[in-house]
Amino acid sequence: MVDVMVVGAGPAGLAAAYRAAQAGLRVVVIDDNPAAGGQIWRGEEAKPTSPEAQAWFEKIRGVDIQLITGARVFQQPHPGTLLAETSEGVRELKYNSLVLATGACERFLPFPGWTLPNVMGAGGLQALVKTGLPIEGKRVVVAGSGPLLLAVAAYLRGRGADVLLIAEQASLVQLAKFAVGLVGKRSQAFSLKRQLRGVRYLSGCWVVAAHGAEKLESVTLSCGGKIACDYLACGYHLVPNVELAELLGCVVENGSVSVDQFQQTSVANVYSAGETTGIGGLELSLVEGEIAGLAIAGKHEEARSFFRVREQQRKFAKRLNRTFALREELKQLPAPETIVCRCEDVTFARLTAHRSWREAKLQTRCGMGPCQGRVCGGAVEFLFGWRAESVRPPVLPVRVESLIRSVE
Repeated sequence: MVDVMVVGAGPAGLAAAYRAAQAGLRVVVIDDNPAAGGQIWRGEEAKPTSPEAQAWFEKIRGVDIQLITGARVFQQPHPGTLLAETSEGVRELKYNSLVLATGACERFLPFPGWTLPNVMGAGGLQALVKTGLPIEGKRVVVAGSGPLLLAVAAYLRGRGADVLLIAEQASLVQLAKFAVGLVGKRSQAFSLKRQLRGVRYLSGCWVVAAHGAEKLESVTLSCGGKIACDYLACGYHLVPNVELAELLGCVVENGSVSVDQFQQTSVANVYSAGETTGIGGLELSLVEGEIAGLAIAGKHEEARSFFRVREQQRKFAKRLNRTFALREELKQLPAPETIVCRCEDVTFARLTAHRSWREAKLQTRCGMGPCQGRVCGGAVEFLFGWRAESVRPPVLPVRVESLIRSVE
């Protein structure tokens, strides 16, 4: 039994863990990755390149936190207990308070050719390069929507990739309005601009098709032209990971976990911070994590001192999501034969015959494969307005022996 269990070792989870441990509570952080940091700080603990990441990892090393990596939380057998699959088997994790900091995943939209090898999520390609995929000299098109495109393009270029262009579906007018309000974040924007000097940036433009025989060879853009490339990094902003929260019975509204002023969910002693409560970026994730950790430690007045910063970051998040809202034209991307659910090979035409996510699952098995709807779920939500009607364990793919262990 521990005082605080934190699921997710990204910025929000680490911030919550730090504040709780600083107050003398026994804290365990669990994550399915091999090291702490999440997507944004992947690899930063060992070789920091971000001053902010370096500062936070130094803080973490200064307190007593147990980190369990390579572990997938997939079940809650009863309140106060989670089950996680590790390489050594299933671990039972008991806690008094829980922080859900499970982050977000990329939203993928299907288009002809999107299942070709070397067509990847923007963050997915970045993660592969961080773990050793050679990218030097490779021709890369970055496309989709959101600030992540710029960060990924800059990272890939810094690793030697030939970034041909960035295609952003948001309009120039939307982007201009967003840029005017970048108070306090302009240094980051200028840094990215310097790193991407010479790279074409096309607004109001998106990939309509990918082409190739054995693997990706070229892409066609909505704004005209066909471009030869080796990789397409394509993602349409982010979608909160709320499956575990839903399994625990937390109220989820508009695709994100609902929390009170101290980041507590509708379930007693269960808190949530970071992208699970809405897509808002690094700074909002950190401050929400700190508030959650302080609240669990009973330091409510200190937690209140962060409310103003959180409100400022939430206003920025609203502008961010408004700017990069997906345009209606993207719903016309799939052809009838385009696969939407890659796990079960379900085409767009088969889905159009149904009226709900549940009906489509029953008739086509859409969302019932190994990813459990993590890839197609965000797509069908945008294309058809469907939301998952129920979440059942396991919330992540696990071995059969782990499932057997969970019901013993």
